[in-house]
Amino acid sequence: METSLRYSTNSRSLRIHAKEKLPVNSKTHLQLHGELDTRAGAPSYLCAMIRHFFHEASTNVGVGLHYDKREKLRCFVRGKKKFPLRTDKLVTFNIKGRCDFDQEFNQRNPKGAAEFDLNIWKFEKDQDLRLRVGYEMFDKVPYMQIRENNWTLNTNLKGKWNVRFDL
Repeated sequence: METSLRYSTNSRSLRIHAKEKLPVNSKTHLQLHGELDTRAGAPSYLCAMIRHFFHEASTNVGVGLHYDKREKLRCFVRGKKKFPLRTDKLVTFNIKGRCDFDQEFNQRNPKGAAEFDLNIWKFEKDQDLRLRVGYEMFDKVPYMQIRENNWTLNTNLKGKWNVRFDL
């Protein structure tokens, strides 16, 4: 099980996130994850999805259900495609998209982004680094991510940010 501690400008409270991936076959797994809000003492969301990987095409797709603390059950579909820009795959151009639907499939919430990743292995001794810059197309906002081993900082030009520590 993967666990992390998270804090963001949206929640203003420490959240504990957990994720479990259960293999279905070599290219598909069931992913379960959720988050506990430590201020409220209750889950902020729970999610279950089936993810399928097309390794030879550096692509994955997922479909699932998401239940949040506002007691809304939503369905979603998502996908991501990576385009390596170097043969060592340390620099990639990624496109990703997601669309949430309410239970009646009436209310839609699309998201889509294009981003560049630069991975620097052994930046320092025992330290790997990933720099990501991207643009969210529906919200029309640039964003960036800096990841160093267990720490991740995400921010965008609208002033929102979050930090994560992987346990």
